[in-house]
This record gives sequence, C-alpha cells and structure tokens, in this order.
Amino acid sequence: MNKKRSQENQDRQARLAAIQTQQRAAERKRNTLIFGGIGAVILAVIIAVVLVIVSQVNENRERDDLASQDIEGVQEYPDVTYEHVPGPVEYEQSPPVGGDHNSIWTNCGVYTEEIPNENSVHSMEHGAVWITYDPEIGQEQIDTLTDLVGTRSYVLLSPYPGLDTPVAASAWGLQLKVDSADDARLQTFLDKYVRGEQTREPNAACSGGITPPGLAS
Repeated sequence: MNKKRSQENQDRQARLAAIQTQQRAAERKRNTLIFGGIGAVILAVIIAVVLVIVSQVNENRERDDLASQDIEGVQEYPDVTYEHVPGPVEYEQSPPVGGDHNSIWTNCGVYTEEIPNENSVHSMEHGAVWITYDPEIGQEQIDTLTDLVGTRSYVLLSPYPGLDTPVAASAWGLQLKVDSADDARLQTFLDKYVRGEQTREPNAACSGGITPPGLAS
C-alpha cells in the first residue's frame, strides 16, 4: 500500500512538474511575443520619425536651393526712395514696393481689411514681405494664402482693392504678381525675401508699430 501511495505521489509530482514546465514555456512565449511586439512598434515609430526628419531636411534643402536662384517674374525697382514723411503718399507701383513712407510701421500679421500703404512700406523697409490679394479671389484662395503665411514673422497679408492681379508679393524694391494663391513662386518669394538681402534696416522690428483694423493673427 505504501509503495502504491509513493508511486502515486511521484506521478502527481511528475504531472505537476510537467504542468509547471508547460506554464513556464507558455509564459516565456507570451513574454517574447509581448516584448517582440513592443520592439516592433518602437522600431516602426523610430523609422517613421527618421523618415519625417529626412523628408523635412530634403524639403528644406529644396526650398533653400530654389530661394538661392532668381525667381521668374520678379520685377526689381532699385531706385525707390526711403524718406519718412507725414500724410498720404502717391506710389508709382501698386501695391508699393518702397518709397517715402510714414515713420511708424504696420505690425506684421494677417489682416482681413485693407491696411495703409505708408505704414506697410515702412514694414517692408524692416524686412517684411507684403502679400496682397484681390478681395474677389474667393475664400478658398484667401485660406490658401493664410496657410502659406502660417506663423511666419515679418509677413503682412491683406486684401488690396483695385489690385490688377489676383495676388501680389512685395518686398523692398521687389514684386511678384501671380494669377493664383497656389503659385509655388509665392513660397519661394517668402523664403528668399523675408528679412532678405534687400532689407534696408535688417535689425528693425515688425511689431510695436500700429495695428490697423482687421488683424486676424
């Protein structure tokens, strides 16, 4: 009887040991799958981040390359004046690209209403690019221009009633007129001329001046 009971105990212990072995193997397999899955997710995230960084670097390099070249259609006005004067000024270009102007500049930003020439010319003297558009171009085109400007500093965006083209981009002594807000040259114009080499007062501010009605951002 004792011999039989001893054999039963040994059998139970053997079955228990086998079960424990199976459980440990299953746990190791489960841990391997879990950690393998986590590792795969981490690797996928790293790859995605690297691809985004590489794409951004390539995009920035391409934009820099474009900005280093001449932009087709840009008109140059090298002899504009730059005196501070009171009152309204009649400009040869529309919108103006420089000339005599008010002693106070327009604060840079996106405006939904017309802003004064005399103050905005002063902003361009400080390195701002002024993007103007025909108010009749439609909201979709206006939204495209707003997205293009984004959070850039030293940019003015405003409607310009009577504009002879759908969109114009102006910097000090320079101007590009285009037929659509989707024209890729607008991006290049911003990259090249926001606080670019044409800036007469490169360390001057584009804030602390006047804020005309209609500032949206």
